[in-house]
Amino acid sequence: MRTIYQPPKSQAVSANLCEACLEKQRQIDRLKEEVARLRIQLSRKKRQDKAGYWGASTPSAQQPLKANSPEAERNKQGGAKPGHRGNGRSAHSTREAEEVHQVKTSEELCPQCKVGLWQRGYRQRSVLELDPIKVKRIIYQLERRSCPQCERYFQATAPGVLPHSLLSNNLLIEVAESHYLQGIPLARVSERLGVNYGTVVEALHRMAAIFKPTMEQLKADYRSSQVRHADETSWRCDGQNGYCWLFTSDSVSLYLYRATRSAKVVQEVFGKQLLGGSLVVDRYQAYSRAPCRVQYCYAHLLRDLKDTQTEFSDEPEVESFTSTMIEKLAHAMRLSANKTMEDQEYYREARELKRQILVACQEASQHLAIKRWQDFFVEEEEKLYHWVEDRRVPCENNRAERELRPTVIARKVSFGSQAEEGAKTREVLMSVLHTLKKRVKQPRQRLKEVLDKISQVPELESGALLFAADSS
Repeated sequence: MRTIYQPPKSQAVSANLCEACLEKQRQIDRLKEEVARLRIQLSRKKRQDKAGYWGASTPSAQQPLKANSPEAERNKQGGAKPGHRGNGRSAHSTREAEEVHQVKTSEELCPQCKVGLWQRGYRQRSVLELDPIKVKRIIYQLERRSCPQCERYFQATAPGVLPHSLLSNNLLIEVAESHYLQGIPLARVSERLGVNYGTVVEALHRMAAIFKPTMEQLKADYRSSQVRHADETSWRCDGQNGYCWLFTSDSVSLYLYRATRSAKVVQEVFGKQLLGGSLVVDRYQAYSRAPCRVQYCYAHLLRDLKDTQTEFSDEPEVESFTSTMIEKLAHAMRLSANKTMEDQEYYREARELKRQILVACQEASQHLAIKRWQDFFVEEEEKLYHWVEDRRVPCENNRAERELRPTVIARKVSFGSQAEEGAKTREVLMSVLHTLKKRVKQPRQRLKEVLDKISQVPELESGALLFAADSS
């Protein structure tokens, strides 16, 4: 059978010269792009409907739908394991007790036998009691004397009271701790103590003015720290939007309340001189102005990767890449939090984990979402792996997140500050109280001692007295 070959085509055969066909192809391309865009929007909408507006970062209180507990968890029995005897409740001895009370029985005769009861000694029962907080009204009669020659007057000073203050130092510290450490609204504190609200506010303003000079010392101490953390959250002041900035380390908690979220707040704290050490933050660009090394938080990256995984759940390539990266980042956070591992083993495992992350980000990929993440881990390498070279630097920002959480709760309870002066007072007293709690074993006693000394000699420097012996 004779084979019939097709005649050769010209070079222009691949070009479709039909105008109608070209228009159809353009319409097909537009529809494909629209379908892809709508699929992405639909996937994002499904994720928001399930997890909330911010995806994995959505607070639990704002999640529209919370899944029920897994069946395996529901079948677990609560309480102690079978056979566990337990430790029981610890009792204090007679020597440890502040008070010992003997309680007599009300029965003298047996109600059944009508005979007198024998004495069988006492059974001890340990109880923890609370003395109710009661504000006492005290009058100090201050002796006055004068010189018979120059007629100069001398007057005694009331002990434990600041000049021109109605509240004693002990009561003032109770108010400050209740409000700024425990997060109780100031109106509730005033009501509980039976003190006028305006009197409490003025007393706190006066206390903040005493400790305001210590803010510069805290900034200097923060700059000298080798490992620093920073974060910010919204805080309204006088009905206007604002922010609470937290700059924290092992020995410093610096709170700043500002009306802006710009990088000038970071420059105010860090200054312009190049600093050693590292700063652990999220990816907010304002922190890039800090004159030191920056370590990005892996917890934020992990949540964003989970959002990408959920958004493209029907893409096997995205699922494979995000699962690998989520596993590596979670492993890095567990390794960074392990304080019992030997240094040699830690650095060997950390370098191997870094190599695996870089290898995963250099593999060939087709999906744009994967390319975006791969480019990020390669381009931002100098901000991602300081924890590998120095184990003192964590790869997560949990310290700042934990310390900022009480402020978030206070914002929900008190709705911010009523005036600029209140925000400045909160700024000073929050910084002083939280820093003192980190440095001193008995912060309340130290604060009382400092206020008592300033009550006698107002010219004393508060910062030198507060942090004179940080190891005590």
